[in-house]
Amino acid sequence: MASELTEIEDARRLVLDRAERLAPEQVPVAETLGRVLAADARGAEPVPASDNSAMDGYAIRSADTAGAESGNPASLRLAGESRAGHPSARALGAGEAIAISTGAVIPDGADAVIRVEDTDRDGDSVRVRVAVEPGRDIRRAGEDIEPGQLVIEAGTEVGPAELGVLASLGAPSFSCARRPRLAVLGTGDELLSPGEPARPGGVRNTNGLAVTALASRAGAQALGAETVGDDPDATLAAVGRALEADVAVICGGVSVGEHDHVRGALDELGTLQVFWGIALRPGKPTWFGVGPAGGLVFGLPGNPVSAIVTFILFVRPAIRAMQGADPAAAIVSATLDEDYPKQPGRAHAVRVRLRQEPDGLRASSTGAQGSHVLTSMLGADGLAIIPAESGGVAAGESVRVELLDR
Repeated sequence: MASELTEIEDARRLVLDRAERLAPEQVPVAETLGRVLAADARGAEPVPASDNSAMDGYAIRSADTAGAESGNPASLRLAGESRAGHPSARALGAGEAIAISTGAVIPDGADAVIRVEDTDRDGDSVRVRVAVEPGRDIRRAGEDIEPGQLVIEAGTEVGPAELGVLASLGAPSFSCARRPRLAVLGTGDELLSPGEPARPGGVRNTNGLAVTALASRAGAQALGAETVGDDPDATLAAVGRALEADVAVICGGVSVGEHDHVRGALDELGTLQVFWGIALRPGKPTWFGVGPAGGLVFGLPGNPVSAIVTFILFVRPAIRAMQGADPAAAIVSATLDEDYPKQPGRAHAVRVRLRQEPDGLRASSTGAQGSHVLTSMLGADGLAIIPAESGGVAAGESVRVELLDR
């Protein structure tokens, strides 16, 4: 049976081969956080726009401070002020100083700034206690960004720092990939919504919330989660609605049991199966295909940990690829704290906590690893991937860990 299963990396390749990049759209700069740039962002104007002061102090001519020291200060006449947003209206002359604040434009005629701490002021006279060289404490125009300069490459996900830099460019909007619309469907008569009274055989629908949250964190536009019972006609209708999205994620019902109706519905609706079954624990009964309109369809196991693990390993890369972002996970190497025995045949995705030690990262299991033990995800930093051919890992050996949070 193991030979009929698709290996993890083969499955990811098959998914990414079908994850087509979505068309770009203009997004107001204030709304670009979490979006992926579809075009390079380049400087349109110099940043900073003008030479400006790095300090609170006085704009001066450096030559006027030659030989200045505490016992022999240079005396300059205060001739005005340049403050942020209000440049000096006059140029600086010989023997003069213009008060200046951090970020204010350097007046014409000045070639340095003297810190206020190195001066004494007496009315309109400024005594300078140190000599300064030309250029002291001046930020040059374009020192950060020059016109035409490549600032942020296409395919970059906008974080807080990127958002600030985009704002500095002055454009009102930027070209970003459209976020894939993602529908979540949970199947099974046993599913209970939050707040719904418990009943014999009932199971709380954790996947509806957890998978929707994963989709949002991955950059998709989550359309919400629907549930459907084990009824063929209702399943057909619900699956049809899910297939209208760019990505459909169906949790449960993809096996071959008497009450598993999802695969039959997918066949009837014209969905093309690419693979079913992955050499992975947890997550073996994962299904992937392409809908009649070209959307991606993932049938994830119903067990909550399996759903989360397979989403991270297969759905998240697809969401990123559809936006032109790097689909590869952030991967680190860590030393395992304890033995992890297993039989060859399937790769294992072990939920681990990571900690930094002087000799590198250490990984420790979060506890019981059953696919039904959702609390095994609490505190997890990554998935330690134990290869399918491995017969287990001994404490002290190195493992490959895919980080849960990029």
